[in-house]
Amino acid sequence: MSAPAKSFKPIPPERGSFPLDHWGECTKEMNQYLKCIKITKGVNAENCKLLSKKYLKCRMDNELMEKDYDWKKLGLPEDKQPEKKK
Repeated sequence: MSAPAKSFKPIPPERGSFPLDHWGECTKEMNQYLKCIKITKGVNAENCKLLSKKYLKCRMDNELMEKDYDWKKLGLPEDKQPEKKK
């Protein structure tokens, strides 16, 4: 007789797990980013990071992932703040 199976309770990752884009709301942005990565041979160059940011913003705006516009925390460049006129 075998031992009873231990129960396993999965813990979701802190980041990286989010609903699929079933309606294709961010497909254009995703394809632009993937094309950039292919052109740069897998190097996440600065222009690719901007496309990644655009893709993640689309997902956040369409409630496909948790909103977190702290781009630095996501490893992406911050939005440029408009210069204040003196």
